Amino acid sequence: MAIKKTDSGWVADIQPGGRGGKRYRKTFKIKADALAWEAWLTTQVNTVPEWQPQKRDTRRLSDLVKLWHTHHGANLRAGDDTHARLLAMCQALGDPTADRFSAEMFAEYRAKRQQAGISAGGVNREHAYMRAVFNELRRLGLWKKENPLSGVRQIKQVERELSFLSLQQIKALLLRLTDSVDTLLVSQVCLATGARWSEAEELTATQIRAGSIHFTGTKSGRNRSVPISSELQEKLANHAEARSEGRLFGNCYHTFRKAVVAAKLDLPDGQLTHVLRHTFASHFMMNGGNILALQRILGHASLTMTMRYAHLAPEHLQEARNLNPLAMLEPG
Repeated sequence: MAIKKTDSGWVADIQPGGRGGKRYRKTFKIKADALAWEAWLTTQVNTVPEWQPQKRDTRRLSDLVKLWHTHHGANLRAGDDTHARLLAMCQALGDPTADRFSAEMFAEYRAKRQQAGISAGGVNREHAYMRAVFNELRRLGLWKKENPLSGVRQIKQVERELSFLSLQQIKALLLRLTDSVDTLLVSQVCLATGARWSEAEELTATQIRAGSIHFTGTKSGRNRSVPISSELQEKLANHAEARSEGRLFGNCYHTFRKAVVAAKLDLPDGQLTHVLRHTFASHFMMNGGNILALQRILGHASLTMTMRYAHLAPEHLQEARNLNPLAMLEPG
């Protein structure tokens, strides 16, 4: 703290909270006023909480991530994987102290990720993961400030085309799977129920009963049951008899990929096995299925995800054909 005489008057340059605390500076005409203000300010800082300088939070960003994992993330289905992703983000960000991490810092990191070829969807997921860390720590009382990412908007994504197979393509694909019973049955389960590949591939005999497949341990964490034909149930039952206890199928991904290549199916990146789920949903809607029923079958937590298939409903197309203004002009 210091009071100095300058050409403009007596300057009080005070840091009553000590090093790292807020600094106050004011100019007075006479020294007595400067001394009086210094004494008043020191009293305010030492006795009134609002005037006390806020202590720095010197925990590292990675420390907050570890706290989140200990108190919340460890209980999530994919918590360990998300924890590893978050720690990798901390390292890429330089692992700043908690009170130095800001929206601007994350925006710079995001821009570099995009320049490195990471998709908008991938960057948005990272944003959501880190934002969730601060939200959860606030709920637990382990983070007192505002979420530094609360004001950061996610990158707008262009909706990807959801490819699905025609009936001819389905026949061509299944024909090339006849040499692998496991892969053929897994594919048929996906096409008959809209299951994810992993859900079908990891089925056990106990999940197939009473004319339905009962999916557990799903991505959404919710169990669901989907009816199947008696023919498919019989195939699965016969297959189960020939297997020992445990999973009905081995790992079939590579066999399926070879069949896709052999059938000359041109699929978008990232939709190799998922195309079967899209195919089920697309044909379900084109054949007059109900969008709410489809949501339950697919196990979507939100109807928004299922609405991607709504435009395939026949009544949707019929309305476009009959209710457009050109149709109104046509006679009779």
